[in-house]
Amino acid sequence: MTEAQRQALANTLAQVGEDIERLRQRRKRIGEQDTKGSLIDPVLSALGWNLRDPDEVSREYRRKPQDNPVDFALFLLRSPCLFIEAKALNTNLDDRKWAAQTISYAAVVGVEWCVLTNGDEYRLYNVHASVPVEEKQFRQVQISDAIKMEYTLDTLDLLSKDKMGENSLSVLWKAHFIDRRVKGVLDDLFRGLDRSLVALVRKRTDGLTRSEVEKSLKRADVRIDFPVASTLPEIPSVPAAPDKGGTQAPPKKPGKRTNTVIPGTLKDLIGADIIHPPLGIEVTYKKVRLTATIQQDGTVLFDGKTYTSLSNSGGMARNSVIGPPKDGRPFYQTNGWTFWRYWDDKTGKFKAIDHLRQRFLDLKK
Repeated sequence: MTEAQRQALANTLAQVGEDIERLRQRRKRIGEQDTKGSLIDPVLSALGWNLRDPDEVSREYRRKPQDNPVDFALFLLRSPCLFIEAKALNTNLDDRKWAAQTISYAAVVGVEWCVLTNGDEYRLYNVHASVPVEEKQFRQVQISDAIKMEYTLDTLDLLSKDKMGENSLSVLWKAHFIDRRVKGVLDDLFRGLDRSLVALVRKRTDGLTRSEVEKSLKRADVRIDFPVASTLPEIPSVPAAPDKGGTQAPPKKPGKRTNTVIPGTLKDLIGADIIHPPLGIEVTYKKVRLTATIQQDGTVLFDGKTYTSLSNSGGMARNSVIGPPKDGRPFYQTNGWTFWRYWDDKTGKFKAIDHLRQRFLDLKK
């Protein structure tokens, strides 16, 4: 997925998030068909799937006439590669039968991956994994969760036509499955005070008794975790700038990238001399004019408080007009790049900050 496609997906998720908020505020029940048309179709389209091509996206798919239909079957080279079972917005997806039904049908057809969604929450399952249904779940994301939007974007990107063609899900599942098994073993070692672990610690801490090591391990607060695996290629490190003595530090060895970073942050634009802080930005929201300032360090100052991103500041700006969300979230999900605007001297008009980011991305091509 190109940067332009990724940005288009981000914009779509932001719009779908706003639609979800609006529907929930109205407290009007939305059925399965409306959920598919209003919330799911736009996401699939942004992921590169042609909804008008039955050879690519089949609705109410049945392998045999007598089979129960699956809401969406996505095809590559006319072979099904992903099943999507849709439920009405606000349906509780925790009911085990929803996942079990979808996984069972996908297994019969030979499809490796399936998704269960209510238009807001998306749960990804590896059908072929030889584990219980509960452990087949690979990832779970929620579009309305603004705090985890980057993770949601990365996860849904894996369902794009391009990534499905690259078999990216299977690559990441292998790393996820291995990490989970290793974590389980390490957790057991510390919880059960495995004799070999105690012996290893004693060997490397001369003079300690077994009892002392065991008591110490019981006091230890050991947490085993792994970063989210990525399919991004390895990237070369940037040579360090010369130090004061005129010598240059040796470059770091390339390492696998574990966190996806979208090029074109405010700091990037400032460093490229595209944004000259302090830059005043503004928006008229619900007939209320809101102003903020992009600062030299890439943060955004709004209403006397500093925020780390345009999106966070935009969400809080919306809070200041309509109040915080009633579902407990700290602020409304907002795409700050399209929310905030700056004055363009060349055109004499206000433009979305995203125009400046696109200028930066064009320079990088």
